[in-house]
Amino acid sequence: MCIRFNSIGATNIFNPSQPVFTLDHDVQNKSPKNLQKYATIEAFARKHGVNFYPAGRGIGHQILVEEGYAFPNTLTVASDSHSNMYGGVGCVGTPIVRTDGAALWATGQTWWQVPRMVKVELKGRLSPGVTGKDVIVALCGSFNHDEVLNAAIEFTGDAIPQLSVDDRLTIANMTTEWGALVGVFPVDDVLLQWYENRLKKLEFRTFASASDSSIPPPPEHPRINRRRLDALRANRLTSDPDAQYSSHLVLDLSTLVPYVSGPNSVKVANPLPVLQASHIAINKAYLLSCTNARASDISAAAAVIKGHKVAPGVQFYVAPASSEVQAEAEQNGDWATLLAAGAKPLPAGCGPCIGLGTGLLEEGEIGISATNRNYKGRMGHPKAQAYLASPAVVAASAVKGFIAGPDSLDPSSLPPASPPTFSIVNPTSSSRSSSVSAPKEAALPGFPTSFSGPLLFAPQDNLNTDGIYPGKYTYQDDITLERQAEVVMENYDPAFASLVATLRKDHINDDTSSSSATKHGIILVSGYNFGTGSSREQAATALKSVGIPLVIAGSFGDIFKRNAINNGLVCVECPELVADLTAEFAKDGVRGKGGKDGELTVDKGVSIDVKAVDGRVDVIWPNGEKKSYNVGSVGASVQELWLCGGLEGFVLKSIQAQSAAQ
Repeated sequence: MCIRFNSIGATNIFNPSQPVFTLDHDVQNKSPKNLQKYATIEAFARKHGVNFYPAGRGIGHQILVEEGYAFPNTLTVASDSHSNMYGGVGCVGTPIVRTDGAALWATGQTWWQVPRMVKVELKGRLSPGVTGKDVIVALCGSFNHDEVLNAAIEFTGDAIPQLSVDDRLTIANMTTEWGALVGVFPVDDVLLQWYENRLKKLEFRTFASASDSSIPPPPEHPRINRRRLDALRANRLTSDPDAQYSSHLVLDLSTLVPYVSGPNSVKVANPLPVLQASHIAINKAYLLSCTNARASDISAAAAVIKGHKVAPGVQFYVAPASSEVQAEAEQNGDWATLLAAGAKPLPAGCGPCIGLGTGLLEEGEIGISATNRNYKGRMGHPKAQAYLASPAVVAASAVKGFIAGPDSLDPSSLPPASPPTFSIVNPTSSSRSSSVSAPKEAALPGFPTSFSGPLLFAPQDNLNTDGIYPGKYTYQDDITLERQAEVVMENYDPAFASLVATLRKDHINDDTSSSSATKHGIILVSGYNFGTGSSREQAATALKSVGIPLVIAGSFGDIFKRNAINNGLVCVECPELVADLTAEFAKDGVRGKGGKDGELTVDKGVSIDVKAVDGRVDVIWPNGEKKSYNVGSVGASVQELWLCGGLEGFVLKSIQAQSAAQ
């Protein structure tokens, strides 16, 4: 972001109290190059008066909650896809990307498409041993047909008061994996009491005798203080009784048993008793990340593992969400319990969860983790298998050597090991807002009226950013666009980049003298929720760099679409074309199995012409047949960003205009 900020010509941060810098990715990397990067970031923060937390202090999301930057009834954004976590404390948290961040620093502003609202009602009472992690894993597995894709979720229901704030943070954190942009819990008595306890902790952090009347009171914390808490109590924000939602999902927690996600997909969820009966041996176990590495999580794992040893052949890695969490766990004796059992400590920060540092899954290995994401290749080798579960289940599995629950889990106290009771209540047609056809957009001068070229089909839903651009390259800040083009889609199809290069050589005329009205390139078509996952900007820039100017999908993950718009990669949704390509070329006529010939990327000589502004797609099939599809048109704002080379160019243009006017 510092590089982007400087490249757009900005010299001052619009509001220095707005940004917060936390160093949490790649903290195990002690190379001179990485340490110099950290030093550069800290120097930038000092120069501009920005709050800064060094490597080792913890994961940014945890710090923002601990220090009150993410606070109830406010909006907090961060350059990481798990910014949704702030919803656990009644804060609207949602991700932005690097270019957004630089633009925010320079202007104090950014953009959003306002999402639809979905009500998620949690009712009933959790059985003993069932946790917030089980709730969100079950939600992802039960409602796994894009019910909350790109939506803002409001959690409600009579089960909310029984959920601790740590459980709420876990659930909100993984609404990202569920496909949502926001997942907000209410500001209730449970949360307010949590803040009262937090306020006491902050007071004792500076004074051993905070209540001693003989000394001045402790200094007021700038964000978590009595004035703000009293204001929260006095002004409870709730939705109107007649508020309308795009849909209403209901989950009965009393029917829920401990759940495990995977392998290699959060959309696949299995009751723990079913997997335990399968006796799936593991090689590695992980208790870390912003999802489940708080003091309560470490305590739950320690209670399970106390008096036991990690099973032979299993490596159990633990890392606290923050240095404050570790200090609390050490004081409680939980940290020592884990280490005595054979757990291997890692520093507070993002490590194996994002595929960096010690303890990654190797080829053929199986791991179980309390993290949030188990996409193929994310935590190590693409041919490894990763499962997700609660801290107690992870600890029990580490001790037993296979996926299993703790001995304290009483089967007689659990409901039947069958899918939980869930339902969807959609609004009636009379309660829906009337739809109004959008006026047809005009093409701005210089924007192509047509995107044309060979069509490649990736018959896969939920093709995530780890598949598009592997995490191991994400933090190589000096990687060139040419190198990005060489590794694009590596975790999905290692042959993808070379296939695109061959097609460009054989079919695409790079002669710049050709008409600018048509943009030639390879057009990629894929399934639904394309680009789900992390906020890495390179997923969009790598596709653009390899020679793909436009992507068509059934639907897009909003973070990817945001990255694409910010970097001049055009996105078009066309479910009908996806359905036709699936029927014609996908194995067994379904997505997820590759092409009929076993290929992961289908190239059958289909050509395509996308009239992005007119809202029409023309496809010429191998037999010469032509078929047209209607799609949404690309709006003027997206066109303008494309013409500027993306958001970075747009902000630079704005800064130059402001300078010229002064």
